[in-house]
Amino acid sequence: MSADIPVASSSSLDAPAAPAAEAPRREPGTLALQWATVRVLLSRDVVRFFRQPSRVIGALAQPILFWFVIGSGFAGSFRVEGAQGLGYQQFFFPGVVTMVVLFSAIFATITVIEDRKEGFLQAVLAGPGSRLAVVLGKALGSSSIALMQASLFLLFAPLAGVDVKAVDYPLLAAVMVLSALALTGMGMALAWWVKSSAGYHAVMSLVMLPMWVLSGAMFPVKGAGPVLSWVMTLNPMRFSVEGVRRALYGAQASMAVG
Repeated sequence: MSADIPVASSSSLDAPAAPAAEAPRREPGTLALQWATVRVLLSRDVVRFFRQPSRVIGALAQPILFWFVIGSGFAGSFRVEGAQGLGYQQFFFPGVVTMVVLFSAIFATITVIEDRKEGFLQAVLAGPGSRLAVVLGKALGSSSIALMQASLFLLFAPLAGVDVKAVDYPLLAAVMVLSALALTGMGMALAWWVKSSAGYHAVMSLVMLPMWVLSGAMFPVKGAGPVLSWVMTLNPMRFSVEGVRRALYGAQASMAVG
């Protein structure tokens, strides 16, 4: 007897093949989501800065005018023992560099208040990024803007008698990066606490501006009164000014005025 051979029906031959199972989609990891949040917030602040031409121009015009006017006004009366070759415009230049970082950090961190009013921060906090990623992204964005503005102003260093070949660039970069991060962090802490832009400016003028004036930016620690000298010595912003001064003019000039 012949074996029964099954014959496929025409309906089974015409039936389409079953689709292959799709490979499972890999979800981004936690670290990738945190980094994406940081990167988006950083790039957003930088792009917004360059889309405001008046802000870019003011980043250079204001410190140049401030340095030229005050430097010229005090040039004839400034004398420091041990630094006779250091004029006031040379002495004042590192202080203006720190001022650029300070003011840039103030105006950049005020966007925290604006973003909170517009609801942008609430939307970011509702996303997959953590609060730490949000703070880090805003801090790095504001610090990047402050460093770019200070770097533009440093192009005028030869006019302040700076020998560009003798500059301690690693020290200068380290001081500026740490100063930008510290000032931005302080500005963000105040912006998170203050509810209005007007109140933020008032608090920053009351806290940060006196810190800059008493940092050795406008007048040296030597020659100040006992109480004022003690306050200036404990001022943390003094390390930023003296670090920039040491990087630009050397340790001898920094020790002479410090």
